[in-house]
Amino acid sequence: MKSVPLKAYPRTLSRRGGAKRLRAAGRVPAIIYGRQAKPQNLEVNAKELEDLIHHSASENVLVDLSVESDARPKRLALVQEIQHHPLEGDMLHVDFHEVAENEKVVVHVPLETTGEAAGVKTGGGVLEHILFKLKVRCLPKDLPEQIIVDVSHLELGKAVHLGDIKAPAGVEIIGDKKIPVVSVALPRAEEEEAAATATEAVAAGDVEMIKEKKEEGEEGAAPAKGEKGAAKPGEKAPAKGAEKGAEKGAAKVPEKGAAAAPEKAAVKAAGTKPVEKKK
Repeated sequence: MKSVPLKAYPRTLSRRGGAKRLRAAGRVPAIIYGRQAKPQNLEVNAKELEDLIHHSASENVLVDLSVESDARPKRLALVQEIQHHPLEGDMLHVDFHEVAENEKVVVHVPLETTGEAAGVKTGGGVLEHILFKLKVRCLPKDLPEQIIVDVSHLELGKAVHLGDIKAPAGVEIIGDKKIPVVSVALPRAEEEEAAATATEAVAAGDVEMIKEKKEEGEEGAAPAKGEKGAAKPGEKAPAKGAEKGAEKGAAKVPEKGAAAAPEKAAVKAAGTKPVEKKK
């Protein structure tokens, strides 16, 4: 990647109020840090920075930063991060990472695709981006603005993995080689329909199994509610012999002296006393 010149100034206003006044004056607060020097607060021209980013393929830009009144005339740095306003999109803050020409850096590079996948063209599939950025390690001069992957050979259900991507010269792609990056999948509606069909088939099989088990268990089923001999909840069903015994013992045993009651009543009516039997 070729470095681009950019001018910066030491920041004179700090804190929240100072940052607002800087933005109102057409400048963006910034900071530069790295191994070679301590972090330093800077400010850059907002219009120059916007033009620089606009003409780049990504926000990964290598700059020759010249800081006004600095001991070093130029400082090689990467645009590490740009903070934007969530609604208006204006630049709020910029981070510059100072690097050396012979020092390898680790950067996330945008991933772009080229060509029309065969699975999309003839199979009605959908091209899905699983990763939008790739982590790479290289020297600043070898840093690519983006990595392009040809997907024209991709069939339906196939994917390009991290290990399948050929890195530019001097660039190392970091990460698990088995991770999918781009794939061709079925349209969402077809996937949902296939999943619903599979679920219905499984549910139908479960219903048949439950019905078979129920039919097998009907022979030894307990008597219905209200039938003779039905056990109440929490009680054991009575044995067959117990029912017959209950019927035999259903008649009450006459109380002692109950048989003599009619005889006494008859004697009383006749006015005579009953003759006592000799022992």
